This record gives sequence, C-alpha cells and structure tokens, in this order.
Amino acid sequence: MGMVENLEAMLASGQDNALLRFTLGSALFKEGDALRAVEHLRTAVELDPGYSAAWKIYGKSLQSLDEPEAAREAFETGIAAATKKGDIQAAKEMSVFLKRVQKAIDADI
Repeated sequence: MGMVENLEAMLASGQDNALLRFTLGSALFKEGDALRAVEHLRTAVELDPGYSAAWKIYGKSLQSLDEPEAAREAFETGIAAATKKGDIQAAKEMSVFLKRVQKAIDADI
C-alpha cells in the first residue's frame, strides 16, 4: 500500500487532524492530483488556520487548478498566518508565489 492509501486508511478509520490532512494533501499534490489535494488542504487550514505550510501548498494547488483568485486569497491568508507565528521563511516563499499569481491575474484583466 502506498503513502496516499495509508493516509486515506487512517482518515477512514476516524483519525482526522490538520497534520494528517496536510500530509495527505501534500502527497496528492506531489502525485499531480491537485483537485483532491485542495479538498484535504482546505480542511487542514480549517482545522488549524495558523498552519502556514498547509496554506502554501493549498495556494499552489489552487494555482495549478487555474484558480488564481482563490490562490491569491490562500497566499494572503497564509502570509498573515506565517507572519503571526514568526515563520519568516514561509511568509517569504508565499510572497513570491503571491506576486506570480497576481501577475497572472493582472495579465488576464
């Protein structure tokens, strides 16, 4: 059984928390399944709104699904969460992603 299947089995057994959802969402994103990744990453940030790593992958997943406005919102919220926690590196990374997605939004106008 692969990592995604193991994580899904944990979820099916009743375990549910931000770390499990983040790990599952990240694994799905790495496998190229951004649609399913978004579902789990959205739940991760709902369970823990301060989870900056989850916000980052959530935004990247939304961006890969060509949802730039939703990605922008995720990155903005993630930057605020990371800054509040003192996670400067995550805030910097998401700032770069935010600039890219904002350029794409501006180009479509």
